[in-house]
Amino acid sequence: MELRGAGRPEIRDAAAELDDLGWRTIWLPGLDGTGVLDDVDHLLAAAPDSQVVTGVLNIWGQPASALAPWAAARQERVVLGLGIGSPAGAVAHGQDYGKPVDSMRRYLDELGPGRQLLGALGPKMVELAVARTAGWHPFLVTPDYVATYRQVVGAGPLIAPHQAVFLGTDVAEARAAARAGIGMFLGFPTYQNNLRRLGFTDDDLVPGGSDRIIDALVAHGTADDIARRVQEHLDAGADHVALHVLGSSLPLAQWRELAFLSKEN
Repeated sequence: MELRGAGRPEIRDAAAELDDLGWRTIWLPGLDGTGVLDDVDHLLAAAPDSQVVTGVLNIWGQPASALAPWAAARQERVVLGLGIGSPAGAVAHGQDYGKPVDSMRRYLDELGPGRQLLGALGPKMVELAVARTAGWHPFLVTPDYVATYRQVVGAGPLIAPHQAVFLGTDVAEARAAARAGIGMFLGFPTYQNNLRRLGFTDDDLVPGGSDRIIDALVAHGTADDIARRVQEHLDAGADHVALHVLGSSLPLAQWRELAFLSKEN
């Protein structure tokens, strides 16, 4: 998220340093979609050895007819991560949300083939991701989620979970940063439904999240502690882990400290 607004010199410099450090995949959230394609182009120019993944771009703000040629021209270095978003997002763009899987299927039909994955969580959207794209990028999940779905889908489809992290051994500070960074999402029905499937309860899904759910979703501690959580995802069957560093507006120091992970995995 910190790399949005990538036309700014400080963001381009940060992307160039990520490239120099050996990070080879930059994940860029679509948010409401405004300006994201321009941001991708800025990052591609600043980080010539890296690929960029939109993680994820909601389909409502980007007509497939316009997105398809843009993506085709950048096929070697861009992966389109696509999400269904919320009914409010569809309404804001004058569209009918419909049934999520059906709406996403229609969008993929219009978009055509390419390097794509879905922001999926539940069984039906995962099934569509496996059938129609390279795989999926689940948000707010644990290694247990990865292990469960790897058994279901087999060895082929890509599973690239989001993993929020905080570098620091002060537990109270880490949990506060976690709640500031991801706490709001715990109130969204889609994420709540998935977290219930993972065994969390009403006691966990309180505003900001219980300590138990925060510690399960956000890896905090030393760089070695972060590495252990990443390895748990990989051991569970993840192909790639997208790290989201919390607690800083532009976490260059943390990206530097964690750069050894880009070389090991």
